[in-house]
Amino acid sequence: MTTQLHAFWKSANALPLIGGLLGKRIFTLAYTLKAPYFGSFAPRVVDMRPNYGEVVVPNRRRNRNHIGTVHAIAVCNGLEMAMGSLAEATVPDDKRWLPKGMEVAYLAKSTGDVTCVAETDQDQWDGDDRDLPVRVRATLDDGTVVVEGTIHLWVTPKKK
Repeated sequence: MTTQLHAFWKSANALPLIGGLLGKRIFTLAYTLKAPYFGSFAPRVVDMRPNYGEVVVPNRRRNRNHIGTVHAIAVCNGLEMAMGSLAEATVPDDKRWLPKGMEVAYLAKSTGDVTCVAETDQDQWDGDDRDLPVRVRATLDDGTVVVEGTIHLWVTPKKK
């Protein structure tokens, strides 16, 4: 149940002297090379494991809107990247996934770095339902939830 991306995450974080913070930075760079659009908002992958993905969207000028807060689209991109991390770490070897939609609610102003988290339960992946809802939320360091919602995935058998 390990994709190429998840295997690279584990090895980048396990390297002596390089693992930890530097391993996460190397992994994030590689991820943004594989999916170049993600590089546009300078993300930082914090965690990637089965049923959990976590990405930080920094409060930088490039991510701010006209009122000086982190733009909602940058936050949604962070949520999508967290969901992709989760999906790559969780999808069974005989299945594939594809995002099909996102529903979010903007709950508060994003006045600082935003931590984007995606979560599922393992039984969602083990079943035969092709529609898999991924719970997503974005929070500030003080715990304020700024965005909450669901990203829906198509999960189908791999073609043989």
